[in-house]
Amino acid sequence: MPLAPEIERSALVGFPAARELLGFDGHPTSIYERSSDATVEQVREALPRTVNPESPDEVTVSRPSDALAAKAAAAGAFTGLLLGLGAVALLVGGVGVANTMVISVLERRREIGLRRSLGATRGQVRVQFLAESLLLSALGGLAGAVLGALATTVYAVSRGRPAVVPPWALGGAVVATLVIGTAAGIYPAMRAARLSPTVALAAA
Repeated sequence: MPLAPEIERSALVGFPAARELLGFDGHPTSIYERSSDATVEQVREALPRTVNPESPDEVTVSRPSDALAAKAAAAGAFTGLLLGLGAVALLVGGVGVANTMVISVLERRREIGLRRSLGATRGQVRVQFLAESLLLSALGGLAGAVLGALATTVYAVSRGRPAVVPPWALGGAVVATLVIGTAAGIYPAMRAARLSPTVALAAA
């Protein structure tokens, strides 16, 4: 009963038992009515006159669905905020991977030149640095997924709730880091592949 959770905490009895045991006079103080979304406004206008024709102004009609909609909107905004923070974290991680790989290319020019002079093609050099970028991203993604799962478990246990970590969330985190790592490693890999063997060895 998401619209009226208090019903689940109530004891429901029939009219005869209410009259005999609880002193019910036949005039309920609250009435719960459920209608489709298309007829909510019509029902809301008709309820006061139907429940109390003599004094319809004394009847207050509330819509728990409004509170539920506000709660859903707040949850959606919070989810959007978390997704935005995750996207920023992925962007920062991608920039970090790209920066690390660019520095690696600059520091390993002698190695690149030596490999090229021994017959390594540009494609092989490109694949090497792209694989290193993927490995770096995969390790970071796995570490982040494990830390996130541990943080979620600790928080849930501290609140007395069951710890639930969907496998698809862990897999999605690793896949996202691999995609970011691939995108971040393309430029350093191409830069390494473009180095001339003689220039690389001379610069070292």
